[in-house]
Amino acid sequence: MSINVLEQFKIQPIIPIHVGGVDISFSNSALYMVATVVVSTVFLSAAMSKRALIPGRMQSLAEMVYEFIAGMLKENVGDAGRKYFPLIFSLFMFVLCGNVLGQTPYSFTYTSHIIVTAALALGVITMVTIVGFATHGIGFLHTFLPGGAPPLAAIIIVPIEVFSYFARAFSLSVRLAANMLVGHIMLAVVASFISALGFLGIIPFAGIVGLGVLELGISCLQAYIFTVLSCIYLHDALHLH
Repeated sequence: MSINVLEQFKIQPIIPIHVGGVDISFSNSALYMVATVVVSTVFLSAAMSKRALIPGRMQSLAEMVYEFIAGMLKENVGDAGRKYFPLIFSLFMFVLCGNVLGQTPYSFTYTSHIIVTAALALGVITMVTIVGFATHGIGFLHTFLPGGAPPLAAIIIVPIEVFSYFARAFSLSVRLAANMLVGHIMLAVVASFISALGFLGIIPFAGIVGLGVLELGISCLQAYIFTVLSCIYLHDALHLH
């Protein structure tokens, strides 16, 4: 029996909606995005509902995530980044929960789709650009032409800097989507081999469990990388060199 390992990435409409010839159906991807928001909101609300002096497991985990993101912001952005904590925290939780929920059997990983990760990355770049202009005004353009550079050098430097600036969105989106895509394909391929072995598949089953743990670690790592790079880009917008 052949197994299509790419079937798990297929976006399928759940509630078909068409407006003016445009397909805006509520899909499995949208469902898991909503599930991510619900799960993270319920978890954080339940964890912090009692606010005990001696925290329980859920409260300790919630406080750990809070302190982790707060420390990331302080280390990479400084005190000026404190006001952007809600946005960075929400971004981290959205990516992390999307990655982790996508590992459950028969689920959907929306962070494996470039359209989703590109939208997130473009949102980050747009945000830091707005912050840069709001903080420095027209002086933010020095990002693309460092002070003291010869005027003739602008012909070469400015296009390169503009390209590299917006290429950040490409690198952010591709890195996250590619890692989620490859990891899930690898798990599906190995699982198909094990199912084909029948009883003998018990032995290599331990291997796929190990791969699952590794993929879970990669999911957390990719959420961290996406968020810390967003913090670095925010730092560059706030503190021009």
